[in-house]
Amino acid sequence: MMRSWGNRCDAVVCDEPLYAYFLKATGKPHPMADEIIAHHESDWQRVVEWLTGPLPEGRTLFYQKHMTHHLLPEIDRSWLMRLTNGFLIRDPAEMLTSYLRKMPDPVLEDTGYPQQVEIFDDVRSRTGTTPPVVDTRDFLQNPRRWLGLLCDALGLDFQESMLAWEPGFRDTDGIWASYWYTEVPTSTGFRPYVPKRESVPDEFRTLADQCQSLYQQLYKHRLR
Repeated sequence: MMRSWGNRCDAVVCDEPLYAYFLKATGKPHPMADEIIAHHESDWQRVVEWLTGPLPEGRTLFYQKHMTHHLLPEIDRSWLMRLTNGFLIRDPAEMLTSYLRKMPDPVLEDTGYPQQVEIFDDVRSRTGTTPPVVDTRDFLQNPRRWLGLLCDALGLDFQESMLAWEPGFRDTDGIWASYWYTEVPTSTGFRPYVPKRESVPDEFRTLADQCQSLYQQLYKHRLR
């Protein structure tokens, strides 16, 4: 998604801007944690000032890729109302089997599902409207259709450039890209959806069920 939106002529993008703060505040033993904290801004208030500040000359759209669990409870979320919010969701069974390869012992809060539902409900309550929700499986089965629907929901024009891009890393990628983004640098567009054949290990079935319940709360609001 970040590649797609970053390929628009009117957009600038950012990659998980609160990750450094999250790591510094929690002490989570994520890969490259020290490097991320040293390289990226770790003061959440300064990050928010940037996220809600003026755009570079010639740009009218700021696509911000956030991980909801990075918005820790002490972060004032009122600034989110100054953004137009959209939510990308993924079936927990498919998410967990991927996540467990990188992080072997996650708890519910690490998945971001509780925070995603909480933020969705808050945005919906404050704005009186339902923000757009896009399901990953739906999206990958027809990216052109779903990007069009998402742009319509956000009040934006669709641009064909969102469907294809040059391979490689970007200056806008976080320094964690070399660890987390195994397929993105080789991509030139959205790859077709392929069902995963892996199953969630038995010891994480309770976690998967908790995630599934939260996922369903958002899934019922997905764009159709």
